[in-house]
Amino acid sequence: MTYRPLFFITGLVLSKMAVFMYIPMVFAFHSKTFGGFEFLFSIIITHLASILFIYLGGEEERSHLGVREMFLLTTGVWMLASLFAALPFVFIEHISYSDAFFETMSGVTTTGSTVLHGLDTMHPSILLWRSILQWLGGVGFIVMGVAILPFLNVGGMRLFQTESSDWSEKSSAKTRRVALDILLVYMFLSVCCFFGYRLAGMGTFDAVNHAMTTISTGGYSTSDSSMGHFSHFAHLNAVIFMFLGGLPFLLLVRSVHKKSLEPLWKDAQIQGFAKLVFVCSLSLSAYLVYTGQFSWLDAIRLSVFNVVSVVTTTGYGLDDFITWGDFSVVIFFGLLFTGACSGSTAGGIKIFRFQIAFSLLKRQLMLLMHPHALFPQQYNNRKVSDDILRSLIAFVLAYLATIAISTLLLTLFGSSPLTSLTASITAVSNVGPGLVPEIGPSGNFAGLPDASKWVLSIGMLMGRLEILTVAVIFTRHFWRR
Repeated sequence: MTYRPLFFITGLVLSKMAVFMYIPMVFAFHSKTFGGFEFLFSIIITHLASILFIYLGGEEERSHLGVREMFLLTTGVWMLASLFAALPFVFIEHISYSDAFFETMSGVTTTGSTVLHGLDTMHPSILLWRSILQWLGGVGFIVMGVAILPFLNVGGMRLFQTESSDWSEKSSAKTRRVALDILLVYMFLSVCCFFGYRLAGMGTFDAVNHAMTTISTGGYSTSDSSMGHFSHFAHLNAVIFMFLGGLPFLLLVRSVHKKSLEPLWKDAQIQGFAKLVFVCSLSLSAYLVYTGQFSWLDAIRLSVFNVVSVVTTTGYGLDDFITWGDFSVVIFFGLLFTGACSGSTAGGIKIFRFQIAFSLLKRQLMLLMHPHALFPQQYNNRKVSDDILRSLIAFVLAYLATIAISTLLLTLFGSSPLTSLTASITAVSNVGPGLVPEIGPSGNFAGLPDASKWVLSIGMLMGRLEILTVAVIFTRHFWRR
């Protein structure tokens, strides 16, 4: 395995992380609020680390990266970036490094779980840094999902392989162009979301922060009340852009190039996503009205918002849905696993994997009736090979195993089995809130032991990187020459 290019690229990533720290630093100095010197100290440390990694990389930064190097780089970069991005939380909020790392990992993986209290009166610079972390994590995962994961054939992602997933030197220009197009669309939607929030009555600072955490489907807020602190029009704007954040960004780019919505409404994954949101929202609305908890108008507003928030793994809170009754808890429990579309900023198992699984089940039932017939496995008019099916099944098994191991460890560290289970699911699925009061929409993760926070942080990373990308580096075969 060639390590020097890995050091070089890691150094570059850390240097970019340090550059983004300048934004809250300048904001703190300009607004004469606390945190400027603390960010400066964090910048110096991160820059020094980046220089060290670049030095260790030497002159071999352009060496070809093989599959093993790509796996190690993907995991290592996210981990090291989080380790250094946690520094401002330690210096400004004076919290333990365990809490700081948890908050940072939750940010860069766009999970949205938090250990912080008193957001309404917190130093603005650290609130801005939390939002920047989620915004960077969102666009970073989209590019990784389009250009890297299909190349590594993680969890059936080769089904979405494009020319941008070909890492030959010939197609590197194509890869850069696709990444740039995605970034431009991501930035455009972020700006539109900001203006939408401003029109809905949000102040400029709140609108900037929520625009970044909405389009990244991250869910960090500037208020302990989350979206409940803002107007109904802000809720509508959030629903629109959370939904857009849950769509495949590569298809959004194609729609822009073609000046047509056809690539979107013809996609099977988007159709399934829209149907899921509609059915769950309608079912919940009817249940809330039937049980006399809300009027039709409020039931629809709250149901649609919370369904979109959970299924896109954003995690914004608007009313405590775990108090709505057992039926609603069951629906949200299922949505914790689902996720939105592949190629979006959302976490979870993803819609396409469920669609292929149901298609495979249907095919097996047909084969029972017609054993000698041929039923080709297809998805979106593309053949689903046995290799993709094996990768998909392995992903789902690894996903469930990760949740099971995390649940076992959290229970060992003192949490109740139900708290451990829902915390593990929400971490691995990158959702944010759990389904018990302590860590639900009205709670947070501050009360968990430090050991549990580290377990959940690793769970967030594994969920964000599609499980197998991280798991493979812990196998003996990975390190053999």
